[in-house]
Amino acid sequence: MKKILYSIALTTILWSCGGGGDNPPAPTNKAPATPTLTYPTNNLLCINNQLDFQYSSTDPDGDAITYQIQIATDNTFTNIVQTQTATTTSKTITLDKGIAYYWRVKATDSKNASSSYSSIFNFYTEGDGITNYIPFAPELVSPALNAAVTTTTATLQWNGSDADTSDTLTYDVYFDTVNPPTTKVSADQTPSSYTTATLSATTTYYWKVVVKDNQGGQTIGQIWNFKTD
Repeated sequence: MKKILYSIALTTILWSCGGGGDNPPAPTNKAPATPTLTYPTNNLLCINNQLDFQYSSTDPDGDAITYQIQIATDNTFTNIVQTQTATTTSKTITLDKGIAYYWRVKATDSKNASSSYSSIFNFYTEGDGITNYIPFAPELVSPALNAAVTTTTATLQWNGSDADTSDTLTYDVYFDTVNPPTTKVSADQTPSSYTTATLSATTTYYWKVVVKDNQGGQTIGQIWNFKTD
């Protein structure tokens, strides 16, 4: 009988010490904040081809952060020329001269949680004897890529920029139901928007913009698309 009472008492002690209770859930790890880009600034005409890239992020849990820096020759990052990692908020990278580059940064903490990519900045590395820089590739504003448009017309909008800030930019707009679009619907326009004619239902439309400066330079943009209901 004493053995039975001893066993019951021991079980009670173990239970009261937490042996039979639920463990508290582990805290959820939070991803770092989307990085902020500091240098090179957007649309910068650089003085050389060796640059100190600067950026920053914070982690809500205080975890250590590793940064991934991507540099491409197009603003969709299909032609990535450099992918670098760093544990500090700056990285020195040497690039080719006389080229337009686009860069972005992603932050990952020590528990492998990642932020979204930062906004995209563009810049030129200065080349020997260059007197004119071609415009940067146009940036899509609206409609969003692969968007569904419910209106009978669509206003195509984009942003254009040039390292030569004194240059005047004009645009050729191509709009079609075939990919790539071949129908030029507007030539040498100065506004960075174009309103289409009446759209057909349940149709995919493709469009692109060619950016030209007044020095004879031009850049052909990527092909965008949207659908109608």
